[in-house]
Amino acid sequence: MIVARKYPVIIGIAGGTGAGKTTICNQICQHSQIDITVLNHDSYYKCLKHLPEDERAQYNFDKPEAFDNDLLYESLRRLKNGQSANAPEYNFVTHTRTGKIKTVCPTELILVEGILLFENPEIRSCFDYKIYVDLEPDIRFIRRLTRDIKDRGRTVNSVVKQYLTSVRPMHNEHVEPTRAYADIVINGLCTATAVSQVINHIDSIFLKLNNVS
Repeated sequence: MIVARKYPVIIGIAGGTGAGKTTICNQICQHSQIDITVLNHDSYYKCLKHLPEDERAQYNFDKPEAFDNDLLYESLRRLKNGQSANAPEYNFVTHTRTGKIKTVCPTELILVEGILLFENPEIRSCFDYKIYVDLEPDIRFIRRLTRDIKDRGRTVNSVVKQYLTSVRPMHNEHVEPTRAYADIVINGLCTATAVSQVINHIDSIFLKLNNVS
């Protein structure tokens, strides 16, 4: 039986848009026997309230500067020290923060997921373990297209235009290179074998950190 640490283990799950990061997080939560909190990098997008609506739609959300990484780092630092943190709530239709705050508590395991988690050195240093989810570009695009139309009120043309002008080039320039920082790379099709492998790694981390043989 794994004994809980005083402070949480924080695992980063990165990878391209539509790679399966959220699915991996959900599968880990379903199969793990420990207390887990999930934190999304997307919640830390900078608020674009100061921009006209037409300019917000043209904004490059796939560049590192689109995220409030100082705030995310502060949240992770607090959680690492066993303190609660406040995460903003983001509205992906208006590209603004709602003003609501989610209190994140330092549970035994905290999963943080996002496309550019490993790009920032300070944020990268907060993770006890880093997972990169890899998947073929065409499948990732189809997944993103479906999600943005269904959940974010987008049109097909707007999603395709954004993918070609910013998502794909930003992935090649900023996301894909961070694969080199990962402790493990898994297939985004989220097979039972991949999830089992991740769970085994998580168990190993807890065993090592708690000196359980």
